Amino acid sequence: MASLHDFVNLDLSDTTEKIIAEYIWVGGSGMDMRSKARTLPGPVTDPSELPKWNYDGSSTNQAPGDDSEVILYPRAIFKDPFRKGNNILVICDSYTPAGEPIPTNKRAKAAEIFSNPDVEAEEPWFGIEQEYTLLTMSKWPLGWPENGYPGPQGPYYCGNGADKAFGRDIVDAHYKACLYAGINISGINGEVMPGIDVINAAIEKLEARHTEHIAAYGEGNERRLTGNHETASINQFTWGVANRGASVRIGRDTEKQGKGYFEDRRPASNMDPYVVTSMIAETTILPAA
Repeated sequence: MASLHDFVNLDLSDTTEKIIAEYIWVGGSGMDMRSKARTLPGPVTDPSELPKWNYDGSSTNQAPGDDSEVILYPRAIFKDPFRKGNNILVICDSYTPAGEPIPTNKRAKAAEIFSNPDVEAEEPWFGIEQEYTLLTMSKWPLGWPENGYPGPQGPYYCGNGADKAFGRDIVDAHYKACLYAGINISGINGEVMPGIDVINAAIEKLEARHTEHIAAYGEGNERRLTGNHETASINQFTWGVANRGASVRIGRDTEKQGKGYFEDRRPASNMDPYVVTSMIAETTILPAA
């Protein structure tokens, strides 16, 4: 008798050229992800080959009930590590039927900034460290004593062993799935933001817009940027070489060579990458408005 596992892992290529495309977009909160799947007649290699689609925006808090249709524009394709084969994940952004980006579509503004000739000429690179905590079914951090707290940090950073590296199988599965999909992931402990040549000038520009950037760098950031636990104060902009307690950190190699990357340590893990990366590019490259 066939099991659910057998059906989940069916190889469609044995019987049909049709593929499954999972359309993915950002929901109404700006942090929730939504998706739905459609069948396509055959393999696809470029987003331009994909049809636009629609969804009920009133069910995602992105449109009123009396005018609820929102249009999905396919923007990027990745191999599907869950269904495998020729199936794909399709990253989309959302528009009104008239072609206007809806308020939660932050990609549209980011695309406008990154397509500016001055920004394109600089070829900015971004490496985003996506921090996360694994929780048990009881909503308690994995590896913490039940109803208690772990020892002070020290043995856990880049730690190995069952008593230090909790959930490593999940971390590795996520890492491999990203590589399979074709996502340009640099590692499971990356924390740098490659980019700008004239670093000192860029940092001065970031300092001048500190308050504006903080407002866009993620919800609840005031609970993280306290000035303690290797964070800078949310109320004061600081920078330093190899200083993990600064708002912006410059690496030792960058200081020695006079070029390289710097790290903006202020964005929270729930930040919108379209908002943050385009804002950094706008602030450090484009003339002040």
